[in-house]
Amino acid sequence: MNYQVLARKWRPSNFTQVVGQEHVVKSLMNALQHDRLHHAYLFTGTRGVGKTTIARILAKAINCENLQDYNPCGVCSVCRDLDEGRFLDLIEVDAASRTKVEDTRDLLDNTQYAPNHGRYKVYLIDEVHMLSGHSFNALLKTLEEPPPHVKFLLATTDPHKIPVTVLSRCLQFNLKQLLPGQIFNQMQFILEQEQIEFEAAALKLLSRAADGSMRDGLSLLDQGIVFGNGKVAAEEVRAMLGIVAQKPVEDILSALAQSDAAAMMAEISEIASKQSDFSDVLQQILQVLHRIALIQQVPGLIDQDFDGDSIASLSSQLTPEDVQLYYQIGLVGQRDLDLAPDPRSGFEMVMLRMLTFKPAAIHAVPKVPVQIRQAMNKEAQTIGKPAEKGRIASIAKNNTRETVNPQSDESWAEMIAAMNIIGPTREFANNCVLESINDTVCTLIVDPDYIRGARAEETLQKALQAYRGTSLKLVINAKKTTHDTPAVQLAKEREDKQQAAVDAINTDENIQALKDHFDARVMPGTIEPV
Repeated sequence: MNYQVLARKWRPSNFTQVVGQEHVVKSLMNALQHDRLHHAYLFTGTRGVGKTTIARILAKAINCENLQDYNPCGVCSVCRDLDEGRFLDLIEVDAASRTKVEDTRDLLDNTQYAPNHGRYKVYLIDEVHMLSGHSFNALLKTLEEPPPHVKFLLATTDPHKIPVTVLSRCLQFNLKQLLPGQIFNQMQFILEQEQIEFEAAALKLLSRAADGSMRDGLSLLDQGIVFGNGKVAAEEVRAMLGIVAQKPVEDILSALAQSDAAAMMAEISEIASKQSDFSDVLQQILQVLHRIALIQQVPGLIDQDFDGDSIASLSSQLTPEDVQLYYQIGLVGQRDLDLAPDPRSGFEMVMLRMLTFKPAAIHAVPKVPVQIRQAMNKEAQTIGKPAEKGRIASIAKNNTRETVNPQSDESWAEMIAAMNIIGPTREFANNCVLESINDTVCTLIVDPDYIRGARAEETLQKALQAYRGTSLKLVINAKKTTHDTPAVQLAKEREDKQQAAVDAINTDENIQALKDHFDARVMPGTIEPV
């Protein structure tokens, strides 16, 4: 009847059994190989990723009588005693229950004595961030210059609470959260060794629910075995975790992609008949949208993802823009779900909001150069003349071969707006005057005093090439010109608008009445054009 839980039974006893922390294991094994052991190690990371386990393995390795490839042998007296919890030279302390400075001093008083059986006396302090400030001060000197036969192994989930004076005396290793795939593979291995029947879909659910913690995952696996009466099935695990099946979530997103409100509401009704935790359903939708966005940007990730086929199908139905919009709406909706009259209506409104704000399909319209549009507008006035109809098509066809000598800068300002350039490139273009342009050369004039930038000129040339559809060359002449640049025109327009706004306020009858009767005045600098 002495049942041992899976998290303890399958706890790694050597470095090769550790899952997902290869960067830490490699460093420690190299230190053992070259005999470059530090006197103090600090292992950090979230719960259940192997901090204390790796510390115990290291304590075993530095005292093992017969290392095998710099791994504890597991059969010598040191390894056996340590595995059974009776190795006197490993002093394991829970800092959460011994926070007082008196406890720390009592602990450190024994550091001067030589180890009983092993080569080193190892102090393993778990959750070290729970020590008081005075306890850290008492620990500092010993931690910096311990006796040669003493090693300190510290573990914590919150390294930010540890004083920097302690951190600087330790060799720190940050343990990573485990990936769902790593937890899944370990669960599968354990169940095969335990000869327990399981479904892969159930292990996928459990590995995601573990949230990066192997210990949490194995605890959930224990619960799943008991709940499933000796086997791990997807339906039982889903009921145990209280989550909705993956297929209804996929069906909701498919209906959303097809703008089928009736099908979407039917799926929501089906979910409501089985469970009422719509917050969890919305969270699953956000997780699926996140995976879709990742695969759309990095297609190679699909090989490492669970349910790759369904995710790939959804990613082909939804555009990246829609995915980002739905994710943002879902995040805001999850925050406001508790404010809804009931969870179902709040969830329905979130999904309807996604459907309502879904962008309409926009068909790409080929860009038409400004000169062609101007010429076509002029020709449109004489469209009724038979002789002129043929010229409209010929203008569009032959315009790219004609040199344009603009009479004003109006056409250049339109070209700048059409090219959608921003930042320094747009600022530079606004301070230029268009002299001529054709398929091969675009000539601009810029004031000699204007400070030019090579990158802005290069970006402008690329934008012109994309706009014209040809590999034209950009030539810039530094000289004075009588034409106003687009920047000057914009400044004049702003001045005119500002003056018009001031005149409108000064001539307003209501404003004049307020001035006359209440001695009111208009504050300088507060008038802005609408």
